[in-house]
Amino acid sequence: MSEKLKKDLLSAIRDVPDYPKPGILFKDITTLTNHPILFASLIDALKTRYEVFNVDFVAGIESRGFIFGAALAYALKAGFVPIRKKGKLPSERLSERYELEYGFDEIEMHTDAFRGVKGAQVILIDDLIATGGTAQAALNLIKRVGATCIEACFLLDLPQLGGAEKLRESSKVFTILNAGLENGY
Repeated sequence: MSEKLKKDLLSAIRDVPDYPKPGILFKDITTLTNHPILFASLIDALKTRYEVFNVDFVAGIESRGFIFGAALAYALKAGFVPIRKKGKLPSERLSERYELEYGFDEIEMHTDAFRGVKGAQVILIDDLIATGGTAQAALNLIKRVGATCIEACFLLDLPQLGGAEKLRESSKVFTILNAGLENGY
């Protein structure tokens, strides 16, 4: 992925201060996804990265991971698997609990999400990695159903929170943009 594309992607993401609460700088990706040329360029670059693998499925973490995941799955001619917040999936599912800075949360995936494909090859994708708790829980769900995560992919990394480094203990990790303190965030 070219440095120019990375710069253009980063500049297309809107910063919203004090959302959803004071002290948080929210990264609003809607200003990237509604830009047809940049969004297509991002998905094309990810397709180029992953088309050399035998990707069976792309798993996206709710909710912004659905946007990138579904588009990438289409580009790769792979299936898309949603990893949802607890209570959102209608059929038999597995749950994975993870720790937050203020408590716990859970995500879920259907037990038949990979349609019985033995050793399914999966790309996990989300918009941002912060502390890595949700992503680690998603990796655990993928592994529990017998699939293999080829790589966990994130549009933005907040390196000061350490999530990508922590996740590298259990998976390959690819982050496209660094939204660290050195960029004024």
